[in-house]
Amino acid sequence: MDGVRALSRRGAAVAIAVSVLILAAALMPNDRLDAVDRSAASRVLAPPAPLTPAPARLAPADDARIDGVDVPDPLVLDSGDPVDTVQEWEQQRRPELVAAFEENVYGTSLPLPEDIAFDENGEGRARTTTVTVTGPEGTASFTVRLFLPEGTPKGTFLLIDHRGSVGDDAGSSSGYAPVSTILDAGYAFAALDAGEVAPDDPGSYRDGVINAFYPAGTDLPEDAGRTISAWAWGASRALDYLETVPGIEAAGVAVIGHSRGGKAALWAGAQDTRFPVVISNNSGSTGAKLARRDGAGESLAAINEQFPHWFPETYKAYNDDPDSLPVDQHQLLALIAPGRVVIGSASDDGNADPQGEHMSYLGAAPVYELYGLSDTGLATQSWPPTTDRAFRGPGMSYHLRSGGHGLQDTDWNIYLEGDLFRR
Repeated sequence: MDGVRALSRRGAAVAIAVSVLILAAALMPNDRLDAVDRSAASRVLAPPAPLTPAPARLAPADDARIDGVDVPDPLVLDSGDPVDTVQEWEQQRRPELVAAFEENVYGTSLPLPEDIAFDENGEGRARTTTVTVTGPEGTASFTVRLFLPEGTPKGTFLLIDHRGSVGDDAGSSSGYAPVSTILDAGYAFAALDAGEVAPDDPGSYRDGVINAFYPAGTDLPEDAGRTISAWAWGASRALDYLETVPGIEAAGVAVIGHSRGGKAALWAGAQDTRFPVVISNNSGSTGAKLARRDGAGESLAAINEQFPHWFPETYKAYNDDPDSLPVDQHQLLALIAPGRVVIGSASDDGNADPQGEHMSYLGAAPVYELYGLSDTGLATQSWPPTTDRAFRGPGMSYHLRSGGHGLQDTDWNIYLEGDLFRR
């Protein structure tokens, strides 16, 4: 093991030991691979209290290190004061970080709709629902598909389906969305048609919900959220619907996304504390990957240049200097606390930088420690961990699947193993 670095706060070091291993970047960015290869397919967690408004932001605190990488400390206020209690985290630091991610990374989220309606088709175990939201500029609709197991569900997996590949038939399963396997395990499965929320296209991404809130003939503000932010917002509206379904409990809904969908799932879970479980599968850059490892995997500049419609213009200002970001992705994962954060990586997914995802996962642990949930489940903090094995603590879960980019049966088997909704 090459060196041990400390993630420090308040002068007390939390040791994080990882070996220095730079993974080779894939020839094609993961999200392009994901777009091309569509065939690869005890105690219930309680949501914390609603967020308080963010105070005025000051200069970011940047005094922590993860394996030699300087990162902003999740437990130091922008003023430089330490965060020592759950109350200080929830009332001061957490709102600071949510505001900072909005301002600098994901953009300002859409407000709550003026009205929301659910047109449910079907009353059995397979239902297709049209969700219609109303904003100041009009209405927009998108589809949520729901499949129920026999009996009361043990929980519900809500997939941000950026591929649009989940149909109305529960029998149509794939590694990406193994509906039958999920139902047989006793869980309900819901799929948000993300392409209807915001088309994944730089020329038409506003044509879904965004134009219901912004005048169609005008440019968006530079700090307004784009596609990824809209998908995260759509996941919360899908949860609004699921809360109305008999037998579905909000305290038992896990939001999950793969690749670009994983980025949206993390941002949804960081903002909406109703989600007790948040699952990121191979989310990579601007997902679980540490941004300050810009030389490993997909860079900030590369993702912004190839997918200009995903993030706001304010994020592109950091293309040439990711180290100047006032936040980093370990803090995004920490925002999910005390809900369960679940990180699924793949050993050969070089463009997603699985080591950078692992580092972010470890870097979120000090916030979970405030809640008495510091156990990451990992047998050791060294990189790489054993592949194809679930590591699960009371509030954090991780696995490194062998192979490349994808949401596969192996991943789902790990997510379905045990009970993610219990400590």
